[in-house]
Amino acid sequence: MKINYKKMKNVFLLTFLFFTTVIIAQERRPAKERVDAMKIGFLTERLNLTSEEAKTFWPVYNMYSDELEKLRKSRRENILNTKENLDDLSDAELEKNVDNEINFRQNELEIIKKYHPQFKKVLPIKKVAKLYKSEDDFKRRLLEMIQGRKEDRRQGLPPQMH
Repeated sequence: MKINYKKMKNVFLLTFLFFTTVIIAQERRPAKERVDAMKIGFLTERLNLTSEEAKTFWPVYNMYSDELEKLRKSRRENILNTKENLDDLSDAELEKNVDNEINFRQNELEIIKKYHPQFKKVLPIKKVAKLYKSEDDFKRRLLEMIQGRKEDRRQGLPPQMH
């Protein structure tokens, strides 16, 4: 069998160019999009979804994520305002902020409770349990990546590809 090195070289170059383009495009995407893509890949791998499960799961999960994100966005705005002015806030304003945090946690739990039965309709209970654990694992891994990059910057090292 004769090996055509010129064809192999061209295939290698095309493959290299493709992956380089993908990596560059990935780096240019906004951080939220990159995190969302990582999360989708992480959950897909962890849950080992069949194609039928994926068809029914992802639309439900996306609605769930959107609701949680909207809630968390309003919380972030509240927290930023509180952190910046903590010493200047009156007791009444601080109490309102603490009450808002408790309400946030309650609302977050309500969203989780709302979607839990829907997840059970589209996935076996074992995969629903894996979903919740995998979400926590993803958050932990993401925090480790962020902390690692901060540590790299402190030490003057170039950003690593994770």
